[in-house]
Amino acid sequence: MSDWIDIGPLDAIPPRGARKVETPLGCVAVFRTGDDRVFAVNNRCPHKGGPLNEGIVHGQSVTCPLHNWVFDLSTGLAQGADEGRIDTFPAKLEGGRVLLAASALRARPVAA
Repeated sequence: MSDWIDIGPLDAIPPRGARKVETPLGCVAVFRTGDDRVFAVNNRCPHKGGPLNEGIVHGQSVTCPLHNWVFDLSTGLAQGADEGRIDTFPAKLEGGRVLLAASALRARPVAA
């Protein structure tokens, strides 16, 4: 049994865009960069809980739509903020499909 969950085709996510994926333990935002790399992170900004899937994707970063916090999609670290981090989850492309690591999603903490 594979540890990867197929969440759909890459083409279902617009370039420099995102999709929200609901899991039993909360929502994950899956991002596609302009050069077709994929990243998965916790969908809630730690600052005010903004929905990151509605943020602006630029390079390998996303800007929260509520208060402009910028997060690196590969590390989850906030850029230019006093503190802040979002959880990241392994994601990959295989045959034009976006896959998420099931074990990482099961291990994530339950959001309050």
